Amino acid sequence: MLQGANHYANGAGAAATLASDRSPEYGIALQSLSAVVTGAVTAEGGDSLARGEIARVIGKVVSTYLNEQNVHLDLIERRDLVAALLAAYTAGAEERKATQIVAAPPPAPGMTMAPARAEPLPVAAAQRASEPANSATRATIEAARARLQPLLMARIDISEAAKLNRMELEAQIGELIPELLIETRLQLNAAEQRSVIETLLDEMLGLGPLEPLLADEGVTDIMVNGPKQIYIEKRGKLTLTDIQFRDNAHVMNVATRIVSRIGRRVDETQPLVDARLLDGSRVNIIIPPLAIDGPSISIRKFSKKSITLDIMGRQGNISPQMAGVLKIAGRCRLNIIISGGTGSGKTTLLNALSQMIDPGERVVTIEDAAELQLQQPHVVRLETRPPNIEGKGEISMRELVKNALRMRPDRIILGECRGGEAMDMLQAMNTGHEGSMSTIHANRPREALTRLENMIGMAAVNLPSRAVRQQIASAVNMIVQVQRMRDGIRRVTHVVEIVGMEGDVITTQDLFTFEFTGEGPDGKLQGVYRASGLRPAFLPKAEYFGLGKALLEAV
Repeated sequence: MLQGANHYANGAGAAATLASDRSPEYGIALQSLSAVVTGAVTAEGGDSLARGEIARVIGKVVSTYLNEQNVHLDLIERRDLVAALLAAYTAGAEERKATQIVAAPPPAPGMTMAPARAEPLPVAAAQRASEPANSATRATIEAARARLQPLLMARIDISEAAKLNRMELEAQIGELIPELLIETRLQLNAAEQRSVIETLLDEMLGLGPLEPLLADEGVTDIMVNGPKQIYIEKRGKLTLTDIQFRDNAHVMNVATRIVSRIGRRVDETQPLVDARLLDGSRVNIIIPPLAIDGPSISIRKFSKKSITLDIMGRQGNISPQMAGVLKIAGRCRLNIIISGGTGSGKTTLLNALSQMIDPGERVVTIEDAAELQLQQPHVVRLETRPPNIEGKGEISMRELVKNALRMRPDRIILGECRGGEAMDMLQAMNTGHEGSMSTIHANRPREALTRLENMIGMAAVNLPSRAVRQQIASAVNMIVQVQRMRDGIRRVTHVVEIVGMEGDVITTQDLFTFEFTGEGPDGKLQGVYRASGLRPAFLPKAEYFGLGKALLEAV
């Protein structure tokens, strides 16, 4: 870290001492440029130049030398090299007073050039998220960004910049920022300059203030409630962050960037939209006039870690015996409905169950916003399409389910069942597409059956209640209930098997349940997973697949 110009007050002697602590390339550069700097500054006006102008000239000399000699110095070494050369030059000026020499050197070109050995940006962003700057530093960085961004945009070719990757664009911006700092007379240290460059890159290429949160793997949900209120979910708990947008227009700019990448739009005619980020994270956006306090963005982050049933068992989300039964259910091609509330972990459990699908099977997934992470080689992913600005061209989930039946699927996986597509899904389950799966919003397994019945009514099919329930009982084999409890941990609370009909009532039997027993000193809820001990109704099917003995051992 630069210690200030007083460290170099002794001119070349101090520079030599500094060089001894640096890389060999640094020492060679310092020796090679000591004589060159005097000639370059003299040609530009010599001692009549202001200190900032001298620093600018030295910065250009340093950049030219490093580029021509193909020498790579890191960010701190570049900054210190310019400062050392500046100190050595100014120490020889008899008219300059010691107090002027002691003054902190202004930033100079080349000091913030992105180094070839720089830390990868996602890691740096994650560190910024996990160790947030204090409010004063954040305000300084934001003020500098607001002042520099218009000047930067005026000096670059936006169309050409769009063709560069992040590292290349960072290098280009790193050359311009020191010049802009001199022009605007802003004083920033090396860390602040780096933060300003990253913030500008986030604004130009990413999602602005949300980038550090997206890089933090501990954050599972990001909720933007207008420009000044951003919440995150971490370890199951909601927390208000100190990150803010500038205004509503800034939030709208980010929202538009998200939806335009996947060919959708958000405006007054289409004020709510489901979308996804490039990494698969699910996004919901709703804007005024529907959102009264400003645009709202809700992001369910894509997990970079593959969650399996075994991992869930070790984490306490399910019991090992429960994991064994669910594995067998997936292998035996049972039709499974995963039920739970918002944010309870339905999609995560669906992804874990889907790993039991044989790689040789053809799987068709249907979602509003694609987020499933199937690992099988033969997967066809379908996504709904909203209407265009004229209100035409919409492709609903029900149409995709109907089309999927013509695609010769072995299994159909419906990301979420919430409307008339339930009827087509049940018919698919009943006509040879065994092993299909879907999620549904419900708080208990019995409520999930009631919701399915109601959604079939939304399909405008006039069937008596008994016929609808028979359709459900013959199509669905198992309901897995998952719940996010008040300690933030997701747990599978019921594994319920549908066994048939008694009169007009669908009959079920619990294979496993979670029983709450109390709260530990650490605030974690305690409980036990209990097996009912009942003989599973799908045992004959498990025996057909050679898994009957394993099933009996698991229950």
